[in-house]
Amino acid sequence: MPEQEQDQGQKRGALRRIFQLIPGILLCGVVTVISLGVQAAEERVFDHPYIEALVVAILLGMAVRTAWEPSARWRSGIAFSAKQLLEVAVMLLGASISFAAIVASGGLLIGAIAVTVVIMLAVSYGLSRMLGLKTKLAILIACGNSICGNSAIAAVAPVIEADGDDIASSISFTAILGVLMVLGLPLLIPLLKLTATQYGILAGLTVYAVPQVLAATVPAGIVSTQIGTLVKLVRVLMLGPIVIGLSLLVARRRKAGAAREGTSKAASISPFKLVPWFIIGFLVLAALRSFQLVPDIAIAPVTKTAAILTVVSMAALGLGVDVRVLSTVGGRVTAAVTLSLMLLLALSIGLVHFFK
Repeated sequence: MPEQEQDQGQKRGALRRIFQLIPGILLCGVVTVISLGVQAAEERVFDHPYIEALVVAILLGMAVRTAWEPSARWRSGIAFSAKQLLEVAVMLLGASISFAAIVASGGLLIGAIAVTVVIMLAVSYGLSRMLGLKTKLAILIACGNSICGNSAIAAVAPVIEADGDDIASSISFTAILGVLMVLGLPLLIPLLKLTATQYGILAGLTVYAVPQVLAATVPAGIVSTQIGTLVKLVRVLMLGPIVIGLSLLVARRRKAGAAREGTSKAASISPFKLVPWFIIGFLVLAALRSFQLVPDIAIAPVTKTAAILTVVSMAALGLGVDVRVLSTVGGRVTAAVTLSLMLLLALSIGLVHFFK
């Protein structure tokens, strides 16, 4: 009898916690629907979204947070959306990745892309730290500039346990420069006398998001679009190793810190916690996709679900951001992102002249 009462109490407690999440999740859902509507309107007018829904979501969430501070009733659902739903989204992205795409791209081009990403990670991180930014914010900026902009920031953030202010500031400033790159990059074609192949490689190496690569390369022709998309996808695939490496580094530092506090606490750290569960899920889904064990018909729904969950998470992050905090780092973040992007552009221009 006492055991039955205890089980019932646990069930009631679990249901109570679930119901507590609903208001905040619904609020994030409303912001998400509006953001997706804005992106859909962009696609109808411009054919491609210059400002993605996840950027709209975080900016809209910040606007709501500026006008109204959510009470405790809303906070638990907002926090759940910002962390747990984002982790699920990162895991689901694995189903859209095929390791075969890496092999098909050619060894020389893959090596060049990998070297570019690694160099820019180090340079962007170093610049950000020199400008006085915090370690986690510097990592987010480095990953965003070097790999795939907002998607990389969203994927890396839960691994390094970045707070909402850092995520919002890095995404906001990266998004602005991403749009400027789309608009300005085609001007380099006549200026640098780039071939279609060279411009495709340049766009794939420098533009942040896949839709933005399409927007930047379509005016240059189908060859540039195909090559730019291929280079961009290979660059996106670098996100997996980077995220795993960061998770291992974070786990190592935790273990070292625990060892300093006491050997018993250090010994309690499980090896299974070295890599977060959602990264393991990401790799499993990517492997299943590579061996064609994930049906093609399931790829589009899974990818769409991951995209929507990411937008929900960005809405939650925006709702948790105090704009006054962003104003204290705005100048330094802008400088870090801008300088990193200029160096990436310079490095990429040098690389494309190699691929004649």
